[in-house]
Amino acid sequence: MSSSPAPAAVLAEPPLRSMAAFRHFWLTRVCTTIAYQMIGVAVGWRVYELTGSALALGLIGLAQFLPALLLVLPAGQIADRHDRRQVAARAQRVSALAAALLALGSLGDWLTVHGIYALVLVIGAARAFEAPSLQALLPRLVPPARLGSAVAASASAMQTAVITGPALAGFVYAAGPAAVFAASALLWALASLQLARIEPLNRPATSAPPPGLDTLFAGITFIRSRPVVLGAISLDLFAVLLGGATALLPIYARDILLTGPLGLGLLRSAPAIGALAMSLWLSRHPPQRGVGRLMFAAVAVFGVATLVFALSTQFALSLAALVVLGASDMISVVIRASLVQLETPDEMRGRVSAVNSIFIGASNQFGEFESGLTAALFGTVPAAALGGLGTLLVVLVWMRLFPDLRRRERLLETGTG
Repeated sequence: MSSSPAPAAVLAEPPLRSMAAFRHFWLTRVCTTIAYQMIGVAVGWRVYELTGSALALGLIGLAQFLPALLLVLPAGQIADRHDRRQVAARAQRVSALAAALLALGSLGDWLTVHGIYALVLVIGAARAFEAPSLQALLPRLVPPARLGSAVAASASAMQTAVITGPALAGFVYAAGPAAVFAASALLWALASLQLARIEPLNRPATSAPPPGLDTLFAGITFIRSRPVVLGAISLDLFAVLLGGATALLPIYARDILLTGPLGLGLLRSAPAIGALAMSLWLSRHPPQRGVGRLMFAAVAVFGVATLVFALSTQFALSLAALVVLGASDMISVVIRASLVQLETPDEMRGRVSAVNSIFIGASNQFGEFESGLTAALFGTVPAAALGGLGTLLVVLVWMRLFPDLRRRERLLETGTG
């Protein structure tokens, strides 16, 4: 997955222009995701070095999540009214600037923990605009019938990056955190250049609805009116919010599994190894039948894998549990993302994607804060184990609350798309 021909092969049906655009989109996701992963490793390790605090690690996730929460509605409105390529590219350039400041502060030895939090806030704000714009752009590059494969192929780009990014950061960190931050800045710049190579595919901004409170909250209203969409994104929100243990990996690496920065990089990469393998399979064999039941089963496996990781004291077993965790999560990701995009008209995809992004951010960034807080209160292992049990409980409750999602047979039903 180090080159782009594989996604092109998956999308053999679209016109050549769409195939070329998808390749640039795929490379954009690789560059920007590697940058986020490298920043995550460097910031997490540096903050834990400076503080030795689990709560301080959790605050990193909170610093990333708060801007997304505050900017979710305007970010979606902007994605629906402007060129989504340009919105995402400008956000990536802001992230590049923040990473460059992290590098300069590390070199000059004036970067404090509070300074790190402030710049992570800036990166989180930029990501609030980048994420919905990229999510809403993808359906314009491929036919609806191929979106499931395209989502999986796009996910393979992200998982390739999630595998290489943390491991690369672990190696580069040997030269100091400034080297990792500088490399991240360069990658965000390269990502924005790839987006510039995609020809304009969006409708003119003048065709978008005029701004107002109704259009601002239209994404929330739409999701509430679609039980399948609401069930899918809320299942992911609460399952990963409770079951995610990413913020605790520095503690597991140093204090429980007795490894160093390189071991931390491998632990962060392990879920992506499973996710990449699953995304490659799904890009060629997208879910065809029983997608609702499959999604619930995948989230349940995610919870069991979290429990195994929480209780493990062996590095190899911990890596294996994280691989299974990543593979099961990828099934849920592909089904959820496909359902959201296929059920949403294009003129609303920016706003719906923005709301979806806040759910994803809540499950990931705010989930890191939740993990750090519970670890500070109850201890690292009990916090991670309770998260796995909580995920299993969410699966049982959501199967009762959202029967339409449980009974959903296909991603693209007759009369949609």
